[in-house]
Amino acid sequence: MRLSRLELSGFKSFAGSVELPFDEGVTAIVGPNGCGKSNISDAVRWVLGEQSPRLLRGGKMEDVIFQGSTGRRPVNVAEVSLVFDNSDGTLPIAYQEVVVTRRLSRSGQSDYLLNRSPVRLRDIQDMLRGTGLGADAGVVMEAKMIEALLSEKAEERRALFEEAAGIGLYRDRKKSTERRLEETAADLARLEDLIAEVQTQVRSLARERG
Repeated sequence: MRLSRLELSGFKSFAGSVELPFDEGVTAIVGPNGCGKSNISDAVRWVLGEQSPRLLRGGKMEDVIFQGSTGRRPVNVAEVSLVFDNSDGTLPIAYQEVVVTRRLSRSGQSDYLLNRSPVRLRDIQDMLRGTGLGADAGVVMEAKMIEALLSEKAEERRALFEEAAGIGLYRDRKKSTERRLEETAADLARLEDLIAEVQTQVRSLARERG
């Protein structure tokens, strides 16, 4: 399995549709400052499921959508696709070409697609498990991240490690699960109160009949 091309549309500085082919062997992306090299690595990180705007060098996730420039209007949707050559069968899917896509609109709607069909992020993560890919696998490491590890305070380094490891995502899932458990416990308490009230009424009716 290898990455054969990267397709971008409306992602950060890539206002229009752009296709970057990757031939076999080593590929180097070079260019002057500000030409969008870092946005390419951000795109790879994003389509693989990155959930932290900070690691994408933004304040909020919608910042990945092209904001507009001189002569170019802002766009409403960002879309990135990674196209893999799976002729060796590394990925557990019966296709020689596998396309992983992530799409985000300004309305906040987020979609993941596998070979153009809607899927969950978890489905993509399960497919990539064991391949060394994924937002939490450390496949994209920027120079600024290395500098931060050496210069930031211990608390900041810890926060960076947690984000890079995807702990924030699991923390959010934990909070969501705890919230559902609390709601379920509240529902059970209300049900117990209702049962107690009904039992009281039944006993009262039984005494009246007696």
